[in-house]
Amino acid sequence: MLDVTGLSKSFGGLRAVVDASLRVETGEIVSLIGPNGAGKTTLFAQVSGFLKPDEGSVRFDGLELVGLRPHQVCQHGVTRTFQVVQPFPNLSVRENIAVGAHTRIHARAGALEKADQVARQLGMAAMLDQPAGSLTVAGRKRLEMARALATGPRLLLLDEVMAGLNATEITEVVEVVRGIRDAGVTILLIEHVMQAVMSLSDRTYVINQGHMIAEGAPRDVAADPEVIEAYLGHGAASRIAAQGDAAGGGDA
Repeated sequence: MLDVTGLSKSFGGLRAVVDASLRVETGEIVSLIGPNGAGKTTLFAQVSGFLKPDEGSVRFDGLELVGLRPHQVCQHGVTRTFQVVQPFPNLSVRENIAVGAHTRIHARAGALEKADQVARQLGMAAMLDQPAGSLTVAGRKRLEMARALATGPRLLLLDEVMAGLNATEITEVVEVVRGIRDAGVTILLIEHVMQAVMSLSDRTYVINQGHMIAEGAPRDVAADPEVIEAYLGHGAASRIAAQGDAAGGGDA
C-alpha cells in the first residue's frame, strides 16, 4: 500500500531524515519509534505532503505522492493527525468532526451525519454537543482521530495520539485504534508508549538521528542492541546483557 523509498530532508545543516525507507501493507498497524528529535514527525510530514523531500519517493498504491499538496494527498486516501491538538474550541465536537468530513462531503447535513457516524465508532457519541474547548486532553486526542477519520482515509497516520494520557486512557485508545484497523483502515503510527507499540503493531520501524536503524516484530526490535543504545545511551546494551547474565547465573 505505502512504499517510502530513500526519503531525505535537511533543514540548513541539520539532516533530519536520511535515506529512510519503509513499507506498510494493507490492513497492517505499523509503528515508527525513536528518541525525541529522531526524525519521526518530519518523515510523517513528507508522506502527508506538508514537507517536500529533498530526495526520495512516497508511493501510495503505485501513485507518487511527492509534489502533491496535503489536501491532494488526503483526497487520495492518506490522512494524518498532529501531536499538538488544535480543535476549533467554540465549535461543538460534532462540528469539529464535520470539518474533516467536508473534504469529501459538500452538503452540511451529510457532513454532520458523517460526524455522528464517526463519533459513534470512536465512542464519542455522548460528547457530540459539547464545545470542543471543554474537552479533556484524552477527549481532544480522540477528537483529533475522529476529524482525521471523517476524511475517509484508507491509510491513517497517527502522531503520538497517546501522549499525555494516563494508563486507563491509553488502554481505551489502544482499543479505539484497533477498532479503526478492524473497520478497514490501515494505520502507521508514531508512538512513545511502548505498551501500545507492543500491543498494537504488526511491525515496527526505528529511526534515530534521521536514519532507519531497525525493523521487525516489536519484541525483536526492542531487544536489538542498536535500538537499546539509541534510547538509553552508549554501553546500555552491554550493561543490560551483563545484568541478564548475572541474573541467570544466580538462578542456576
